[in-house]
Amino acid sequence: MDPLQFLIPLGWLSAVGPVLPYAIFTMAVANIVTRHLAHRRHVEHGTDGDSVDPYTPHVFTNIGLVLLGVLFAIDSPVSGVIVSVIIITMVIADLFELEARNVEARNDMTIEAPKSAIAASGLLLVYASYYALFFLVEGIWNQYIVA
Repeated sequence: MDPLQFLIPLGWLSAVGPVLPYAIFTMAVANIVTRHLAHRRHVEHGTDGDSVDPYTPHVFTNIGLVLLGVLFAIDSPVSGVIVSVIIITMVIADLFELEARNVEARNDMTIEAPKSAIAASGLLLVYASYYALFFLVEGIWNQYIVA
């Protein structure tokens, strides 16, 4: 018996749980794409001397990843917490990088790429692909690890 079954009705999560790694992987890829588009937009706005604004599709993918990470943490606690920590690290890095882009735009400096957020999103993509695409290497993995 699950100790949280009386506090939170989690029956629907058992049906959605197996799909969560694929959803996180898809959202991580979308996040990388929107990060690239956001950087292009920030460079365009930064050359005008204006402050840069958050890119709405990128904010959507960040929020989606946080929600999916929480759901994955409920469904698969250890893996979900690891993914959630990476996601939260990426979101915090995004916030700091946006403020750094604002400083660069206001002071007429060149707009740099958000290096720490790119590193965090790359780590998230590697970890999410491990969970979503493990079936591709499962036979080889089990042959050498189990034996």
